[in-house]
Amino acid sequence: MAVNDLDMDQISSKARIYEIWAALRRMYGPKENETRDPLDVLVLTILSQNTTDVNRDRAFKSLRARFSSWDEVRMADPSLVENAIRMGGLARIKAARIRQALERIKADFGECSLKGLERMAPERRLEYLLSLDGVGDKTARCVLLFGYGFGTFPVDTHIYRVSRRLGLIPEKADLPLAHKILGEMIPPHLAYETHVNMIEHGRKRCRPRNPRCGECELASLCPFSRRRAPPG
Repeated sequence: MAVNDLDMDQISSKARIYEIWAALRRMYGPKENETRDPLDVLVLTILSQNTTDVNRDRAFKSLRARFSSWDEVRMADPSLVENAIRMGGLARIKAARIRQALERIKADFGECSLKGLERMAPERRLEYLLSLDGVGDKTARCVLLFGYGFGTFPVDTHIYRVSRRLGLIPEKADLPLAHKILGEMIPPHLAYETHVNMIEHGRKRCRPRNPRCGECELASLCPFSRRRAPPG
């Protein structure tokens, strides 16, 4: 397709994404996706809800130490699963979601494994994960990105904030709309590195309070930064 046949807004948007990706890479370096077991990613992401990364990791490590397999977690007394993940917060809710997901996966694939997703059409993979109780856009896309290396783009609180400030999504966009817009905007081969570096950017520079715009290579691309700059 010739350039003249393309929508100019699409060309501009795509070029801007590459500029953002390049600036993030200069600030935080290249990143390579080392995928892990998709079911591990699913459980880990459920545990990450409404808690810190440190507590999430502690809860996951405790769960893996207490049970020898995901099938054992599925069949365990709920109170034992709750106790194993208590340090991650919301233990009763998360234990129920994990066990319900494992029951469904076992029923659908005959084993506690998400290997069967590889045989599904790309659009069906996300649809299946979203059909699991308690699994939303972020969790489902994390499984596809970190578990399989598929070029989906999960949106967490840092990415949501950074994307709004950069004007990539509307200021009042909710998370489902943010996932839709960014999922279509970010090229699949840039998804992993952009995701990881944008989170780091949100933690280190583009913070909720007192953002460090003066040290940011994205400042010239950022409407939020321009609004904060002194006149003149």
